[in-house]
Amino acid sequence: MKKYGVNELRKMFLEFFESKGHLALKSFSLIPQNDKSLLLINSGMAPMKPYFTGAEIPPRKRVTTCQKCIRTGDIENVGKTARHGTFFEMLGNFSFGDYFKKEAIRWSWEFLTEVVGLDPDRLYPSIYLDDEEAFEIWNKEIGIAPERIFRFGKEDNFWEHGAGPCGPCSEIYYDRGEKYGCKKPGCTVGCDCDRYIEIWNNVFTQFENDGEGHYTELEQKNIDTGMGLERLATVVQEVDSIFDVDTNCALRNRVCELAGVEYLKDEKTDVSIRLITDHVKSSTFMISDGIMPTNEGRGYVLRRLIRRAARHGRLLGIDGKFMAKLSATVIEGSKDGYPELEEKKDFIFNVLNNEENQFNKTIDQGLRILADLEEKMEKAGTKVLTGEEAFKLYDTYGFPLDLTKEILEEKGRQVDEEGFQKAMEIQRKQAREAREVSNYMGADATVYDEIDPSVTTEFVGYEHLAFESEITVLTTEKEIVSSLMEGQRGTVFVKKTPFYATMGGQEGDTGLISTANGVFQVEETIKLRGGKYGHVGHMVSGMLSVQDVVRLEVNVQGRRDTEKNHSATHLLQKALKVVLGAHVEQKGSLVTPDRLRFDFAHFQAMTPEEMEKVEKLVNQEIQEALPVRTDIMDIEEAKKTGAMALFGEKYDEEVRVVSMGEFSKELCGGTHVSNTSQILLFKLVSESGIAAGVRRIEALTGNGVMEYYKNLESLLNQAAKAAKTSTGELSDKIFHMQNEIKALHSENESLKSKMAQDSLGDVMNQVTEVKGVKLLAVKLENVDVNGLRDLGDQLKEKLEEGVVVLITVNSGKVNLLAMATDGAMKQGAHAGNLIKVAAAIVGGGGGGRPNMAQAGGKSPEKVEEALQKIPEILESQLR
Repeated sequence: MKKYGVNELRKMFLEFFESKGHLALKSFSLIPQNDKSLLLINSGMAPMKPYFTGAEIPPRKRVTTCQKCIRTGDIENVGKTARHGTFFEMLGNFSFGDYFKKEAIRWSWEFLTEVVGLDPDRLYPSIYLDDEEAFEIWNKEIGIAPERIFRFGKEDNFWEHGAGPCGPCSEIYYDRGEKYGCKKPGCTVGCDCDRYIEIWNNVFTQFENDGEGHYTELEQKNIDTGMGLERLATVVQEVDSIFDVDTNCALRNRVCELAGVEYLKDEKTDVSIRLITDHVKSSTFMISDGIMPTNEGRGYVLRRLIRRAARHGRLLGIDGKFMAKLSATVIEGSKDGYPELEEKKDFIFNVLNNEENQFNKTIDQGLRILADLEEKMEKAGTKVLTGEEAFKLYDTYGFPLDLTKEILEEKGRQVDEEGFQKAMEIQRKQAREAREVSNYMGADATVYDEIDPSVTTEFVGYEHLAFESEITVLTTEKEIVSSLMEGQRGTVFVKKTPFYATMGGQEGDTGLISTANGVFQVEETIKLRGGKYGHVGHMVSGMLSVQDVVRLEVNVQGRRDTEKNHSATHLLQKALKVVLGAHVEQKGSLVTPDRLRFDFAHFQAMTPEEMEKVEKLVNQEIQEALPVRTDIMDIEEAKKTGAMALFGEKYDEEVRVVSMGEFSKELCGGTHVSNTSQILLFKLVSESGIAAGVRRIEALTGNGVMEYYKNLESLLNQAAKAAKTSTGELSDKIFHMQNEIKALHSENESLKSKMAQDSLGDVMNQVTEVKGVKLLAVKLENVDVNGLRDLGDQLKEKLEEGVVVLITVNSGKVNLLAMATDGAMKQGAHAGNLIKVAAAIVGGGGGGRPNMAQAGGKSPEKVEEALQKIPEILESQLR
């Protein structure tokens, strides 16, 4: 048997199924589309859900893919064994109501034995115990002896996911030989050891589960298969694990090279090598699909993977940042199947470097916090760090539990791991409860799910802003209806529409749909599965019915203003790349008639100079009056022209390329001006950070800029009027007013200080002694916090050595201040602890350092009681 590489096997699989009439689709993004049930795509079938349920018509009834997948359910075991990983590629062939069991089984056998060349005597099929049809095919048609066909129960060989399509499975196992076995008598297919490995799973989707265990036959039966590419490569290349197949082995060896270690020499080192190998691969693929490290959702999964890898890099003693170097090896090994890795290489490296820098700071911060916690444990006389504190270190500061354990174990201490897991479970429960309820498709169930999937809409809005077409479907917010009446809210679907639906960051059109009998106000236009455009709004008058021919009129001014803003975002993106660097990537945008918002990847705030340069460059290209041209071309051809594609977006084979002179070229389905001069003006209003490594620009164009300056002028006139001067003299007037305010403030502070002195009078005769330490505890009236501090400093100076406590009542609130000199502190006095106890008496709280502390309270009637207690509190502190 030839030992094919991972890239060869992927190509062989896809070409084999293409020869069987399948359409080979590129891998979908790791970010699920319209599916709230998943954070990340975790199987080859996940992106196919709409085709299986009939919600969307597939591009062909037979489809084959190699899908990149991430699973993090076993993340804690990654590295500890050679079995577990978070990233894998899933080979799959799918039939949507076309072929069924006979072809699926025959082709899986043909591919494994005739194309790849696996020994048929080492392959063993399994079936669901009641699936006689599958048994007959394996036995009679393929020729497998009955004793070599294994029957398993529902847990192993029946695929279902709550309510929805489901069915029996037939798996194919490969016998890797005795050296991988457990040596126990009776070890056979289904044993937990590594000898018999499942490589292919055929799912026969033939039933519908109503969610209560009742099954009905599906009219359209489907085939869904899955085979782990790395697992197949393990068998074909005759290696021990997924970490030894050619692409992963190259990455693993690079880890060893950077760390100066050898694999399979030390178990602890091996754990780190495997973990880094897996996590860097996952991180590279996630970033290539536009996922950024954040503190929630899929961004948190990425951040966790990067930080775990960075942490194990430290354990292996790798100097400095290393993940981008490893990522280069991932890209080199996988770019054949995933060219987007090479395209986004620089960006991937930037994100990894930035996150590693952040993590190094986190580690140092965590070490400081852990040191404080250890001091607390020392004082409390305990050797166990509470689970809550360990979880806070992990959750808030990103400090890994194993690092906390390791540091504490070195000093004979430990972590309450049970408490940590309880805190973790509380957080998981909250996350589960926060998830939105979704249907089988992982999307909110709506009335639109009931619409026949063959209903579709043709968009004619590039050429027309008014058009006549026939109504195909009408819905209220709850049901499909034949008519909409005056006052009703609903959605109108037509065969052809000039209305642009919200997508690609561009807000959908508004306008009117009318006949002689009724008028419908379109408030928003949405795009639904299967290319349906929904015109959402309300009936203004009369009635509309299905099959009516209606006139659709777009709000022309709204569309024109939106086009100005959309075209300006293209100029803005190119200007940002010119000014900030090629690493700038679009992370999202919003284009409305009023404004534009543009989110982009960049790792620090823009300087005022950079903002000015960007604004100037965009306006320069507007003044150049660049022609805006749209070309429709093949996706590969478009990429060759250098057209910028949106990160993580899945494009059709044919795409629209929007060019603005030679300055900007982007893949875009939106609507645009025909010449940049129509934008008139561009004004950058604000720049801010919205997530780690993501910045946001808000800007205006055309009339919006005019309106902006008109409002600014109005504000300036109001300010000049309030300052009793002209706009030209305003800055001088403000300068003089500020000086005047400063002088009055200084005079006011002097008067307040004098009043505080007068309120205090001569109090030095109230000094007492507690265990040889002087104490001055005094009540004052109507002195503010600043005045209290000034008086405290003066009295401490007069006292020379000792403790000063001042309590004042101001507007019904109590303020307390305590100060202790060096001599008093040496004898045990602690201002922070003293004030904490005193504040509790007056119904408040506070604290501070040993030499100075402040507090507040809300019970003025308890001030005398607090004053009387102060000597007693101080006495308890003194040695």
